[in-house]
Amino acid sequence: MSGRAAARDPQQDRSRATRQRLLEAAVACLAEYGWTGSTVTVVAERAGVSRGAAQHHFPTREDLFTAAVEHVAEERSAAVLALSGDLPPEGSSARTAVIVRWLVDLYTGPLFRAALQLWVAASNEERLRPRVTALEARVGRETHRMAVELLGVDESVPGVRETVQGLLDMARGLGLANVLTDDRARRERVVEQWARILDDQLNQANQDRS
Repeated sequence: MSGRAAARDPQQDRSRATRQRLLEAAVACLAEYGWTGSTVTVVAERAGVSRGAAQHHFPTREDLFTAAVEHVAEERSAAVLALSGDLPPEGSSARTAVIVRWLVDLYTGPLFRAALQLWVAASNEERLRPRVTALEARVGRETHRMAVELLGVDESVPGVRETVQGLLDMARGLGLANVLTDDRARRERVVEQWARILDDQLNQANQDRS
């Protein structure tokens, strides 16, 4: 590596760190203040950078918030997949229950609240709508792929794809309910029941395939 290239590394590292802080601050602001209260200035202040630095990385407000939600969603998915080595044995009811709980957790935290604020804003703002629609499609496909990978199911078997999608739709519904009330005891009962239903259906699908 040349001396000139090496000299650029600290600046590149600072740039990546600044971008990371902005993305995380944007999600936190959306979850706490909603779209209306989450201006670029508010995000920059929370991230500890100047507004100019924020606009250098993300020229528009739409750039910042769509990138933030996508980035954090990808990080959450990667973190869940990284835990897959600690799952109970394949084919066990315990494994299914853990996976269902993980997937539900993806929809009941600050990331989902931030995404929800984007959805609401996109319904009223023409500039934002196509970007959020495309973002939701990408995140939805990735979450579905992750669920299939964790569960170890074969979507070529009739009904399996719909079963997995039904699980994700249920998780999203629990996330919506959690925005208004934090009823963890009720959510836990629903998760346990869905895990049993999912386990029965997937086992039946495996038997039909064999």
